[in-house]
Amino acid sequence: METNIRFTHQALVEKCKTGHRSSQYELYTLYVDAMYNIGMRMLGNKEDAEDVVQESFVDAFKNLASFKYDSTFGAWLKRIVINKSINYLKAKRIPIVPMDTHEFHLAAEEVDEMEAVDIKKVKVGIEQLPLGYKQIINLYLVEGYDHIEIGTVLGISTSTSKSQYHRAKKKLVEIIKTL
Repeated sequence: METNIRFTHQALVEKCKTGHRSSQYELYTLYVDAMYNIGMRMLGNKEDAEDVVQESFVDAFKNLASFKYDSTFGAWLKRIVINKSINYLKAKRIPIVPMDTHEFHLAAEEVDEMEAVDIKKVKVGIEQLPLGYKQIINLYLVEGYDHIEIGTVLGISTSTSKSQYHRAKKKLVEIIKTL
């Protein structure tokens, strides 16, 4: 018998919908570490990430009735954490500056260099990026959002998202070269 991944933890989610506290705690323990990691990638600060994750779980449990298994519970919760992280950054007024003109490519030798870099250097490099660049890199490369989605979520144009991504990628290559 084949199961649909969207219904992972369905019995637990359904108990949570009825307000069953121990089921809520169990669901929380299953997902808290993964959601914290997303918060850390987005915000870069332990305390901020913890706050956003806690708020996300509170919102998720309050709005669980709206969860209809269109995706997995984890994907639904991840979207809440990412949106809360973005809203937190917006509230802190960390700007993403639109760039009117910019080349949307890296030189071939830079791409080759980037492919040969080890993942630890990339992670260190991402942490050294300015917050706006880090946000775009995380949404695009790590979380898998496309530029249209990034533009919608951040309230910027698709071309600004592309521009910021390519500038961030170029800056990341520069940082990695110094490591």
